[in-house]
Amino acid sequence: MKYTIFSKGDQKSDSLAKKIRDYLDDFELVYDEEKPDLVVSVGGDGTLLSAFHRYCEQLSSVVFVGVHTGHLGFYADWMPDEIEKLVIAIAKTPYQVIEYPLCEVVVTFNSNREELRYLALNEATVKTLEGTFVIDLEIKGEHFERFRGDGLCISTPSGSTAYNKALGGAIIHPSLESIQISEMASINNRVFRTIGSPLILPKHHTCSLKPVNGPDFLLGIDHLNYTLKDVKELNFRVADEKIRFARFKPFPFWHRVRVSFIEE
Repeated sequence: MKYTIFSKGDQKSDSLAKKIRDYLDDFELVYDEEKPDLVVSVGGDGTLLSAFHRYCEQLSSVVFVGVHTGHLGFYADWMPDEIEKLVIAIAKTPYQVIEYPLCEVVVTFNSNREELRYLALNEATVKTLEGTFVIDLEIKGEHFERFRGDGLCISTPSGSTAYNKALGGAIIHPSLESIQISEMASINNRVFRTIGSPLILPKHHTCSLKPVNGPDFLLGIDHLNYTLKDVKELNFRVADEKIRFARFKPFPFWHRVRVSFIEE
């Protein structure tokens, strides 16, 4: 097996990453940053997001496993004091592969510029560069509403516990292949109306956003931000690709939710 280690970069994470590599080298596993079979993320959920975007072109052949060096996250299963168990599991134990759905974002432009395609593990956000965000929302090619407000968040099930939750969105189990649309400070009065509730779309439904008062946007893809100009349309759907996690021990999703948000 070929592996690589993706560290948060702080002293604690780097030290732990070195220890993991030393142990795995003792088992004669091959370290390969370019085409790994396994990516070990050492840090937190943000570190794994960075690792995902580093290897998002290799999702069919790579699996991820997370070690958290801070607070318990949704993508990191292992504690620093479990490193020896993890290394032995990687070297000796066949692992279960758990797949989580992703959100595909396709941006088309008014000019002949080539369209852009992104994959989001947590969420995509769309905001205007200035003024009120005004955009037409279509679902499956039919006009649904004209949204006015600060912006929209389109999240994956695994990302539903992140920014989406802060916006009042629902928490969705990652086994449900879907995307969720949540509003950011919508304007609702006698003149302007939005649905005012999160929308959950199944895999075969597409959400399209079409500019009304300007073609320039700030697009967020997880922790990455892009300024897009002269946009014609933004399309969101459940991606064909999935992120794959190597699961060596049970860690149920609802247990993660309880530990992260309820238990003291």
